[in-house]
Amino acid sequence: MTITSTEPAVAALREALAGRTGRGERFAGLSAFRSGGTVTLSAYVTAPGRIDTLEATLPPGARGYPSLTLAPPAIGAAFWYERLIHDETGIVPEGHPRLAPLVKPGDPLPRHVTGYGLFTIPHGPVRSGVTESMEYLVETPGEAIPHLNMRIFYKHRGVAGRFTGMTAGDGVLLAERAEGIASVAHALAYCHAVEAIAGCEIPREAALVRVAYAELERIANHLDVAVRLADAAGLAVATARFALHKERVLRLVSAMCGSRFGRGVVVPGGVSAFPRKRPAEILAGLASLEQQVTADMHALLGTSSFLDRLRGTGPLTPARAREHGALGPIGKASGFADDARLTRPYDGYAVLLPGGLSSAWGAPAPHSPWPPGDPPHGGLAQPPILPGGDALARLRVRAEEVTQAFGLIRLALSDFPERTQLTPNVPCEPGDGRTLGWAEAPQGEVLYDVTIAGGRITSCQPRSASFHNLVLMHEVFAGDILTDFPFIEASFGLSAAGAAL
Repeated sequence: MTITSTEPAVAALREALAGRTGRGERFAGLSAFRSGGTVTLSAYVTAPGRIDTLEATLPPGARGYPSLTLAPPAIGAAFWYERLIHDETGIVPEGHPRLAPLVKPGDPLPRHVTGYGLFTIPHGPVRSGVTESMEYLVETPGEAIPHLNMRIFYKHRGVAGRFTGMTAGDGVLLAERAEGIASVAHALAYCHAVEAIAGCEIPREAALVRVAYAELERIANHLDVAVRLADAAGLAVATARFALHKERVLRLVSAMCGSRFGRGVVVPGGVSAFPRKRPAEILAGLASLEQQVTADMHALLGTSSFLDRLRGTGPLTPARAREHGALGPIGKASGFADDARLTRPYDGYAVLLPGGLSSAWGAPAPHSPWPPGDPPHGGLAQPPILPGGDALARLRVRAEEVTQAFGLIRLALSDFPERTQLTPNVPCEPGDGRTLGWAEAPQGEVLYDVTIAGGRITSCQPRSASFHNLVLMHEVFAGDILTDFPFIEASFGLSAAGAAL
């Protein structure tokens, strides 16, 4: 079949994206859907209170399209997305600057830096300790790191394709296993999409419990980053202390629901059950934990030898963070923030945040823990934003988010009604439709583009913050050396499994 030109449709998509991002909105991702003989490119871009989908349908038989990454006006953040689309569909983004396989094994990656004395150090995919399978190819003259390549396909499991044919209820079981360290966030983003298609409104108490589990997950993730950074610096006591704190959080989650990762809690329509421990018991356990975490974090951030290893290491400039739309702590540490809990609130966040309207109930919350515009100490009035952009700034953002997470859990569980009055979920049987769902994982925004027809999932495109942010890691090594590598990797706090869905 003759290949029809794709220029008009893709050019219109590129212009629309450039116009939106030029007004300060954020490029949030790119995916491709194949239906019969046609492929549709779907680009996601933020807007006040929502995320929009902009699309371009390629003509039947088209085998390629002009790359969004390079052709002006360029959408540089589409770099990895287009490589992924090429791996999954075979459609070629023509003019892409480096179309090497991303989630599929391919030929050895070409060297980007050449010259006398330069060589490549393969690091991984198997390493000592409990680390994910990802290979780094460090191009170096011996100490400096002028370039870093990453091969993430070792963790690729084809998660997106596995959703097809599942029921909405079964799909959440896969979503919460897409990225184990963010099980709750992925389940939330998926369920938000399903609930939007079904038009169901979850019970208020269930929405508050969702917040408690999501914030416990955030605390555990950020404590894990502190563990890895302390270990990289050889601080044995700090490593043990923060590992103990993380373990206590995971054991609390297990006591609440039976899973250390909070799996099986979030379901379409609410939560499967309320915590096995009463709110007063949970809060009592958190009080001593918060006190110890705060003291140990203060001590860690007051250790000069530790700060010397992080300060100035792996800096991401504010301009680059904004251009790429860096998510979560990585963006906030570089002066750019788009926290979905604030800008696109969902579940209990819409009630707990000052002046927020409940997206779950469509009206001002009648039982808000505080008057509008008057948040108590520990609330999430504004996300922490730091301008440093280095590993130290990323840790400080996480330390502040841990403090805020404890506060949000207290607010969510305070003055909880008696157990006999609680309704954990409502029926949620989605009809045919397609929509986006999102949630703020510890790593940043998670997106799910879900399509349901005839009671089954026909398409589900998950996008993790790990995938969106990981591409930035190879850019931040300029001026750094090999011994800085573990600090930069740990400070990003990302998941290879989440990047290679």
